[in-house]
Amino acid sequence: MSESPFTHLDAAGHARMVDVTEKQPTVRAATARGFVRCAPETVALLRDGAVPKGDVLAVARIAGIQGAKQTAQLLPLAHIIGVHGATVDLDIVDAGVEIEATVRTADRTGVEMEAVTAVTIAALAILDMVKGIDRSALIENARIVSKTGGRSGSWTRPGE
Repeated sequence: MSESPFTHLDAAGHARMVDVTEKQPTVRAATARGFVRCAPETVALLRDGAVPKGDVLAVARIAGIQGAKQTAQLLPLAHIIGVHGATVDLDIVDAGVEIEATVRTADRTGVEMEAVTAVTIAALAILDMVKGIDRSALIENARIVSKTGGRSGSWTRPGE
């Protein structure tokens, strides 16, 4: 059988984890962003620190960092890598909460999925904390916005 043109499929079409054993570790980073849209009343409670379940931003920040560290357990073909740095920044704006996560490593593969996982898990934590007061809250636009390091070098999403 010939080799598959897809990196995560073998020649028979079966899923496989890409072998990165021979690659040398390099410094890599990735940033992702997302948004949780909330009702104006919820935004007011977030700004006042008055959400009944407690400190939404603190819980979301920790959840996002933990999510970045658990990416390989959530995504079956993701490599187990060392997450050497992770930040989750949250900004309450008039329409909801903007989320930005940056993850860094010195490893054999990138941390794009770890950054997006941090954003989406932080967003889920926000939803969990506000769902009792705002059933309309929703997660929007989780995306990778930049990455550095590795064989392909740096990349930034246009318009970010």
